[in-house]
Amino acid sequence: MFKSFTMDLAGRTLRVDVGRVAAQANGAAFMHYGDTVVLSTATASEKPRDGIDFFPLSVEYEEKLYAVGKIPGGFNKREGKASENAILTSRVIDRPMRPLFPKDYRNDVTINNMVMSVDPECSPELTAMLGSAISVAISDIPFDGPCATTQVGLIDGEFIINPNSAQNKVSDLKLTVASTRDKVIMIEAGANEIPEEKMIEAIYKAHEVNQQVIEFIDKIVAECGKTKHEYTSCAIPEELFTAIKEIVPPNEMEVIMFAEEKQLREERIRVLKDRLAESFAENEEWLALIDEAVYQYEKKTVRKMILKDHKRPDGREITQIRPLAAEVDIIPRVHGSAMFTRGQTQICNVCTLAPLSEAQKLDGLDETETSKRYMHHYNFPSYSVGETKVSRGPGRREIGHGALAERALIPVLPSEEEFPYAIRTVSETFESNGSTSMASTCASCMSLMAAGVPIKKMVAGISCGLVTGETDDDYILLTDIQGLEDFFGDMDFKVTGTDAGITAIQMDIKIHGLTRPIVEGAIARCREARMFIMETCMSKAINAPRPEVGPLAPKIVQIQIDPAKIGDVVGQRGKTINAIIEQTGVKIDISDEGAVSVCGVDKEKMDEAVKMIKTIVTDFEEGQIFEGKVTSIKEFGAFLEFAPGKEGMVHISKISNERINRVEDVLTLGDVVKVVCLGKDKMGRISFSIKDVK
Repeated sequence: MFKSFTMDLAGRTLRVDVGRVAAQANGAAFMHYGDTVVLSTATASEKPRDGIDFFPLSVEYEEKLYAVGKIPGGFNKREGKASENAILTSRVIDRPMRPLFPKDYRNDVTINNMVMSVDPECSPELTAMLGSAISVAISDIPFDGPCATTQVGLIDGEFIINPNSAQNKVSDLKLTVASTRDKVIMIEAGANEIPEEKMIEAIYKAHEVNQQVIEFIDKIVAECGKTKHEYTSCAIPEELFTAIKEIVPPNEMEVIMFAEEKQLREERIRVLKDRLAESFAENEEWLALIDEAVYQYEKKTVRKMILKDHKRPDGREITQIRPLAAEVDIIPRVHGSAMFTRGQTQICNVCTLAPLSEAQKLDGLDETETSKRYMHHYNFPSYSVGETKVSRGPGRREIGHGALAERALIPVLPSEEEFPYAIRTVSETFESNGSTSMASTCASCMSLMAAGVPIKKMVAGISCGLVTGETDDDYILLTDIQGLEDFFGDMDFKVTGTDAGITAIQMDIKIHGLTRPIVEGAIARCREARMFIMETCMSKAINAPRPEVGPLAPKIVQIQIDPAKIGDVVGQRGKTINAIIEQTGVKIDISDEGAVSVCGVDKEKMDEAVKMIKTIVTDFEEGQIFEGKVTSIKEFGAFLEFAPGKEGMVHISKISNERINRVEDVLTLGDVVKVVCLGKDKMGRISFSIKDVK
């Protein structure tokens, strides 16, 4: 039965149609927010997938270019692989919803969001986030929801709820917050050095709006929701846990887990599994469950050590950061490089500078952002964790980590007018044991400074973890979590920023939300840690951007010309500009506003190109001095090219103070001479004199 539900959300109408389309999905919500239309569906397999120890959830966000009246480019003229924005949106949808499914659920679940129309006033990403939550909530798929998501902007000190695309361009904050009925469950933010107190205020402003949306979803579920289906639990039998504890008592398990280096701990676990396999050799059912059972035993042991004994697996204090090291210029011949090490996490970052024409072109649903000038890419090879796996390009995790580090540094980058370069930084993970994205932020910041990029302030990042007990006030926060504490803990709260405030946040959790004291405590803890990292480590490697780019980096000179004279510089079919490029070996970019960037390595050649361009766009006046090359000799005088595509004539009477009979007696083809402008003759040609040069 088709039913439609509406609510006012941030001054625009949100409409949800249920039962109108996609009836064979377990749940479907046809979302309309203004004129933005997204079809959100949720489907689940009938039986659990065999042989897995995780919940197989897939979230898709499909950008259809017809939604903005575009035909896809390329030979096939159809949508190809997901864009970076689509991948990041899928991750933001996945992160708050995954913890709300049963932990022992192994049925395949796919949440699909198809963007069919885009209204610049109403975010398709937000619409998909809400649609995903609604489609699962009304389905028969087990889910401890609902959850809701709100976006917050900050313009002139005022919060904007669910800002439109125009507001997002000028906003100092791009914050996305997901909540359950009582708690915050996901935070994603990019910010222009927002103070911690202001960020917390924004988070809970979004949380308030989320409660209104959850009330709306409750009404939809009450009228259209299906009964949740039964499923086969994949929980480990308690008898197996009991048998393992008899072989390896809890105190012995603590000794196994207490190791500063993860390689030692992993070797101990391998030996433990061999012991268990020998003990359970005749029980095939238990043999198949040893890996998962040991994982659960590890998890319970580590959580108990941290929460009850305040004892971390590597022996650190609760607020202690692992040993830090930083250095720059470790890679020769690149434009900038830096390496940042924190414990067993090590990132090498390399910076490359190029003309603005090398900026990445974006072809997506957002018509306000068609290119980006700063790109951060993150790579995570298998050797960084001691594994062997063929590299098949960046996955969703790598793209997400790169985007987080990119977002962290954008607020401190110089403007295009101050520094007319396209910038790419690449983080290569040499070693990983927790929070490589935050190490990437630190390494990228130093690499940019080493390359001579005049960033406004130093940026650092750190991750804060969490272990919770039975009640909301029984918890402990961990500064600088390593991989084990991330796997077995409840939260990975990443914060980047300067000494003035926050530039980015990404929060992932495995429980059903965080209380306000936990959020406030994590943000405060991260500030303390990043100040420590900048003061004691990063600033000792490099404390300020270098005054200029390195000798191997391209140099860029930018001048402004009258936009009406762009055609003069380009010339017919590009003849003039190509002649300048051929003569000087530089690269020239011209914007529609008349900003001309001359890029090269040889400063003399760049100056020569700039001089040519300035000559071409000059309004010729009597008395101006030029240098020209003789290109043609006639009986009555000589023609000189004083800039590519620009010629003037020197009459024979203006060549020498003495009378001459033939031009060839004084000038030959190819001669370079100084001339003074006499204005234009009757035919509109520029006239020069050699003899009147002073």
